[in-house]
Amino acid sequence: MSPVAPVLAVDIGGTKVDAAVVTAEGEVLRASVARRATGRDNTRAGIAANIRAAAEAALGAVPDVRVAAIGVGSAGPVDLPARSVSPLNLPDARGLVIDEVLGGLVDGPLTLALDGTCIALAEHWRGALVGTRNAMAIVVSTGVGGGLVLDGRPITGASGNAGHLGQTFVRTIEGDAAAATLEAVAAGPASVAWAQEQGWVGDTGLDLAASYRDGDRIAVAAVRRSAAAVGQAIAAAATLCDLEAVAIAGGFARVADDYIDLVREAASAAAVHDYARRCRVVPSGLDGDGPLLGAAALALRT
Repeated sequence: MSPVAPVLAVDIGGTKVDAAVVTAEGEVLRASVARRATGRDNTRAGIAANIRAAAEAALGAVPDVRVAAIGVGSAGPVDLPARSVSPLNLPDARGLVIDEVLGGLVDGPLTLALDGTCIALAEHWRGALVGTRNAMAIVVSTGVGGGLVLDGRPITGASGNAGHLGQTFVRTIEGDAAAATLEAVAAGPASVAWAQEQGWVGDTGLDLAASYRDGDRIAVAAVRRSAAAVGQAIAAAATLCDLEAVAIAGGFARVADDYIDLVREAASAAAVHDYARRCRVVPSGLDGDGPLLGAAALALRT
């Protein structure tokens, strides 16, 4: 990877933006880690200001470090030709041009990608996908996102949104197409809502995890329903892209100790061909720095 100088990594989410300076060896300089809210101020100007403030704080914390580039991962959709982001949870930021927000901070290139692409890069660089050439990383959390590395390279697609597994279909479409997507079935809030509809008494994913550990029938069904949908989607992706491995990250992937096992079993059961069945399903090899490492990996590739 080049350049060898440290880079500024920025991760834009629906509720917060994180920024940090990261070395070419993958060390996040702790003193530089900065966070600002995005969702609390729903004006376009406020969101842009908070993104830049996080980046400036990260750079300002390590003034003696020469930073050679900026890598930005963002919740999607993104538009790489327009160099803009439109996070679904930030409707007022639709079409926000990243160069207008972060331009001039660093004397070097600024590279943008979907946050799922960045997670795949991070897993491929420092996580569970090290040594693979054809793999995928997915995040099961408030939503479901993903990114692809094929033939050793990140795949972005025409607009930059390749790998967005959450909007693929895992159920027959009846009425609202979005209700049949992986995200609508398997994400944390969707699983909680489904359990509540079945009569479960609880409010959050943490409550669902506790009920699962206690053997609550509905909680067990909700977790297994989520894992089955994720496994089915992985089987489809592995069949389409001939993947070696899929790494699963995200808070809801930790709802149960055997969640990854359940996904693995579902993916194997759903795969029609042996080559897709050979795709390994593994937990993320990263800690909470994964999104920042992914954005750094993006910048270090320039």
